[in-house]
Formats: sequence, C-alpha cells, structure tokens
Amino acid sequence: MGVSRAASGVPPAPLDGVIAAVIDGTGALAGWTREAAELLGYADADVIGRPARALVAPRPPRGERASGAPGGRVLALRRVDGACVDVWVRLLPMSGSAVLAWGLPVDVLTAWGDYTAMPRTVLEQDAWQVALVDRDLRLRRWSPAVRRAGRFSAGGRDLLCDMPMMDGGGTGADLLRQVMETGLPVVGAAGVLRAPRPDQSDLVYSLTAAPLYDLRGDISGAFTSLVDVTERYESGRRLNLVYRASRAGDELDIRRTAEGLVDTLVPALGDLAAVEISEAALQGAEPPLRVHGLRGDFRRIAAKHAHGAWPSDLVQVDEILPAVPDQPGFRELERGTVLVSNDLKNYLGFLGDVPQAARMVPRDLHASIGAALVAQGRVLGYVQVFRTRRPYAFTGHDAKLVKEIITRAALGIDNARRYTREHRVAETLQRSLLPPVSSSTAAAETAGIYLPPPGEVGVGGDWFDVIALSSLRTALVTGDVIGHGLKASTTMARLRTAVQTLADLDLAPDELLVRLDDLVQRMAAESDQPDTLGASVLYAVYDPVSRLCRLASAGHPPPVVVHPDGTTHVVDVLPGPPLGVGGVPFEVTEVSLPAGSVLAMFSDGLLDIVRRGRRDPVGPLADTEAAFAASLRGACRPGRPLREIGEELVDPERQAAERSDDITVLLARTRAVPGDSVAQWRFPPDPAAVAEAREVAVARLTAWGLHENVFATELVVSELVTNAVRYARGDIVLRLVRDRVLVCEVSDSSESQPRLRRAHNDDEGGRGLFLVAQVTTRWGSRYDASGKTIWTEQLIGAEHGPTEE
Repeated sequence: MGVSRAASGVPPAPLDGVIAAVIDGTGALAGWTREAAELLGYADADVIGRPARALVAPRPPRGERASGAPGGRVLALRRVDGACVDVWVRLLPMSGSAVLAWGLPVDVLTAWGDYTAMPRTVLEQDAWQVALVDRDLRLRRWSPAVRRAGRFSAGGRDLLCDMPMMDGGGTGADLLRQVMETGLPVVGAAGVLRAPRPDQSDLVYSLTAAPLYDLRGDISGAFTSLVDVTERYESGRRLNLVYRASRAGDELDIRRTAEGLVDTLVPALGDLAAVEISEAALQGAEPPLRVHGLRGDFRRIAAKHAHGAWPSDLVQVDEILPAVPDQPGFRELERGTVLVSNDLKNYLGFLGDVPQAARMVPRDLHASIGAALVAQGRVLGYVQVFRTRRPYAFTGHDAKLVKEIITRAALGIDNARRYTREHRVAETLQRSLLPPVSSSTAAAETAGIYLPPPGEVGVGGDWFDVIALSSLRTALVTGDVIGHGLKASTTMARLRTAVQTLADLDLAPDELLVRLDDLVQRMAAESDQPDTLGASVLYAVYDPVSRLCRLASAGHPPPVVVHPDGTTHVVDVLPGPPLGVGGVPFEVTEVSLPAGSVLAMFSDGLLDIVRRGRRDPVGPLADTEAAFAASLRGACRPGRPLREIGEELVDPERQAAERSDDITVLLARTRAVPGDSVAQWRFPPDPAAVAEAREVAVARLTAWGLHENVFATELVVSELVTNAVRYARGDIVLRLVRDRVLVCEVSDSSESQPRLRRAHNDDEGGRGLFLVAQVTTRWGSRYDASGKTIWTEQLIGAEHGPTEE
C-alpha cells in the first residue's frame, strides 16, 4: 500500500527544475533545453547562435542566493522581460571545444538543500537513536547512537522491533507496520527494551515513527527515533509509588494501611510482598526500640502475590512469624538500612539458616529487598518484597525507592497505631463511665446499649444513665455530646457526673436541665474551642407510686412508649434548645405509664439509621420517629428480655457499614407499687398530731407485718412530724410506701433546710436528724412548689410486698 506524493507532501524528483545549454568553442549558444527557454522566456531563434554571455546580467547575484553548491557558481541571468533570475551554473567540458552548462534556479537549489540538510543532520548526530528501516524492518541507515546501542540482529533486523510497547500492547514491529500501512506517524509511544542480563536494568524509550517515501512517492519504509526516557519514567513511577504509600496512611487503620502498602509494592517492584507488625503496635501500645530476633512478637497482617493466591507453604496472614535468632542484620534494619539480597543463600544466611526460616522464603526466590518500619526510633514491623518469576536483581535505585516508600508508610502506620490507642482509651473510658447495661429497681427494669461509631470516626459522646431517686422513683437519662474522641468522652463524663449530682438534689427535670445548661456554658467559656462544645439531654423521672413520668428535653429526640396492650406513640415532649445555648427555659411533659409499659430513649444516631432505611430518607422527621415506633412495637413481644429488644433495634452487624455516629438506646419496662402498699395521712400543724402520726404509722406497719421496722419508724415519724409542727404553717402529710424498702415521707409547706449536725452536751436540741440517720439506710429532702418533703428509707425483708410488674 502507498500514499500519493501530493497527499504526503514529499519533495519533487531530483531532476525537476534542471536547465541545460550547449556552448560551442566561440562562446555562442549552440542549443538549450525547453526548461531553460521557459525559465528565461526567449524563443530559440532569438538566442541560438548568439553569444551566451549576452544572457548574463552585469549585476552580481543577490544576498544569500550567491552561495550555491560546491563545483559551480551563481549567475544572474537576464530574462526576456529585463528581469533577472539567479541560477546556480556548472560548466562541464564536452568533446572538442564545446561546453555543457547546466544548473538549477537558486530557489530550487535552496529547497533541495533544506530537504537534504535535515536528514543528514539527524542521521549524523550522536545524541539519540535515529534510523531508517525498510518494509522488511531491516536497518538501512542509522545514527552512531544506534550502532553504539547494539540494535543490530541477524540479517540486519532492528532489535527495536522486539521492544514491548507499554500503551496498547504489541511490539515495536507491530507499531512500525501500522505506520507503513496507514501512512500516519506515531509520536512518543513508550516501550521497554529488556536488559540482556539480570544484573542490568530495563530501559524505557519514547518512540517516534513516520512513514518513509521513495522517489515515486510510495512508502518504502519508516523513520524511527528513540529517546531514552528511563530516568523520567522511573522518576514518575517513584513519585506515584511514594504518593500511593503516603495515601495508604490516610486510613488510620494499621491493617488497611499495610494492605495498601503491599498493593503499592506488587507488582510494581516485585512478585510477592508481605508486611509484619509487632503485637504491641497492633494493640496501640509502644513498639520496641530494639528487636533481638523474632520471638513470636510479630504478626503478618498483609500479603500479596502478583500471580495468584498467597503460597500455602509460606507464613499466612494473621499468623505469628516463626522464631528467628538475633542476627547482626537486625541492627542494620533498626538503623533504617534497606537490605538487598540477590541470592537465595544470602537471604537464608540473614535469617540464620534455621529450619523455621523456610516458611518465610519463596522457593523460587531470585531477589529480595526488605526494610524495617521505623517511626520515632521504634520498630513497628517489617516489609519484604520478593522477585520470583522475573529474574532481575534489585538495584540501588530500587533500594532508595523502597526506603522512601517505607519511611512514609511507617509514619502512616504509626499514626494509625496512635489513633488505635486513643480510640481504645476513649472507648474504655466511655464504657467505664456508663452504668451497668441492665438494672432492676422498684420503678423499672432497664437495659442500655451503646455502640461506638465504626472505623476511624472515633468514640462519640453518647451516654445513658439510670439513677435511683428518693421514694422509689428512678431517673432515666440519655445524652449526646457534640464531636468524637477523647474530648467528647471527657465532656460526657463531666456531664454525667453533674447529672448524678443534680439528680441527688431531687430537682425537677426542667430545673435540672437549667443547672446543666449553666455548667455547659461555663465549660465552653473555659474551652479553647467554645463553638464545638454542646450536648443534648433527655431527662425523665418515673414514679412507680403515681405511675407518672415527668420529662424534659434539651434538644434530644423524644422517647417512644409501647403500652402493655401494644399501642405505641411518640411522647410529645416540647424540646428545649441544646445545652450551652442559654437563656431559654425548659418545659416539663407529664405522661402516665401503666405497669409493663416500655419506654425507649435513644440518641439521634439511631434515627439516622432509620432514616436511611426509609424509601424517602429526606422526609419529615416525624415520619422517621413513627417508623422507629413501628420497629419498637414489633420488637416488644410479650415477655421478651429488654436486652434482646435493644439488640434487634440497633442490629450492629447490619448497621456497621451504614452508620457514622455512635448509638445509645435505653429501654425501661415500668413497674408500679400496688395501692395497698401505700398509706397517706394529713394532719394539722398541732403538737397533738405527733402522737396521732405515731399511732397510725405503727398500726399500718403492724398490718403489713413489718414488726421489725416499727421501732425505727416510730422514732422517724416522731422526729419528722415534730419538726414539721414546729416550722410549718399548713397541713402536714405523712406517707408510708412498702416495696423492697420502707419509705417514710413527711411533707409540709416550709422551705427550711434540714441539716444534720452533731449536738454538744449542753445543747437542748439538734439530735433528731442524727438519730434518724442512724436508724435508716438513706434519708434526704426534696422541694416542690408546695414546700418540702423529708424522706427516709429502711431495709425490709424480701417477702414483704414486691413491686407490681
């Protein structure tokens, strides 16, 4: 196949434009060619037989046109119209005295000079390899660099033809045939010229090829130009490998970082690669400064084979490396030296030539390179790369590249180790601060579940709490601190402690949140990042006597209630702002909960999962809450343990890949105190009420069979009612509640603060509360809108009056 001369733009044939004339011995023009006549414009009759010198103008040729080719000279010939044309002329003697004058217009000669100067210059230079090949791919002409590179094979075939091409596959021969068949040049195609010996490196060349045309305009071969771009290619490859190794450390996970490292090394550098990490580093602890051999303290956590599965005869992933005695090479590794071994015996010698080392070396090993992962002067682990199928040695350039890759990978693994340590510390701290997952009080049976966020998100600030209050009541708390990590965990610890302290004061839910909001504002003022400090809290108090639950929310999701009959509803809690906003009051919501109701309190992390599972995840929040209520109703089957209900709601395995936040769920199945276990009386503020109160209290305890509690209760009632008569203005209320403990309450309209103090010998009073504290297990006081209540608790036998389930 060929391409036309017009289409290709090749130069004219060599004799195009040549003029010639014969001059006889007298100097007269004896004859000339048609091209000469057409160039000057004369008729033959006007010039034949006349002196040839008459056609030469007296002026010299113009400028650079005066320099023609060697062996002739440039003359200015006069045209018929008086103009002149510069022509290079050469005189050749003929037989006799005649002379043949022939030449070329300087314009044509210059064009031919340009066409011949470029290929001559290219073929004579010695900077890069240039050659011309024929259609059989045999070398026709070449630059000195081609001969120096030894590109000649048997029969003169160009070894370039055997070069594998990197883009699109094939060989150099395939590419050259494509150029000659299509007539289209190829620029900058990359190929690899394999090294003839294992101790030599492959070379990467940039190949440019163009079709070569003969004088008829047909493609007769190809022009090839090879430029060695090995260093540029290797620099780009090294940069890419180092970049990939650096990015592998972004995972903040030791195992995934190691897996990214072997993916970087194989197949780019070798056929196999493995990463071993010390057991201490895997746990987040400080790795050793020195390694005295392998003593079962390094684990292989990543491995890759370029040609299939990891060999079964080698140490497997998650397996401890076999014991290897200490060797001098370990000291070199600790100093950051990259060890290169291009001989199997040398590598076995480094391992001490012990039998167990055989499981660390591929059977068909040709070359190996290894280094220690060292960060902050500590040995995190080791990296090994092996060549088995490719019989090429590792070079110094490979060692430098591995050094750079390993240095960055070590920093990534050390960052992951530190993160692992911080994550575990934060998780341990948080779990240690949470209450037992299950509890049982007179008010409710409870179960709490906490799931930390997956992966590198970090431990969050969610928490739950169950706090026993006075008079058999129980406080239920869920909270969520903004952010993740140790800071969120420590903030959560401070808030949980504050809630427990404030709850012990028997504050109303709204008042407790106001006090907690003040604390968060003070914490924010002390923080270097005040805008990132905040929390949401839901605080509920359930009373098993009245069966009422009073709740207040600081920006927290509302709870869901499943009644014993299976009906479910989202509690309509009026949410206040999150803690830390300040200046906005909180509202209390009151809801009746029959015995056996399940109250579910949770963090917004659970709602996020429910929202993703809906067909319309961007719909109203109320729809998401309703969807969760439906899930809770389905999980709350009669008699099912709360722990199982909670695990079904959070389903950690299913949600691990979906959630990005931690999840807290607190479930409470309410109980109630039977009506016949509660007794209440009202007395006027009269001293005679003290004796009457003692009588009714003793009678009720006798009816309940609590004879062992009569003496202590009689003393408690006498002291508390006496104080109420002394300080109160309105009626006095005495209440006894029998459950796991005996509760005695005295309420009055006074807001005076009862204080326990030690009375001196000459004091007439001050011993009453001291005696009360001695005969009871707990006592305290609480306040409401109508006054205060002083309460006490006494232990009673388990057979007396259990709580209604």
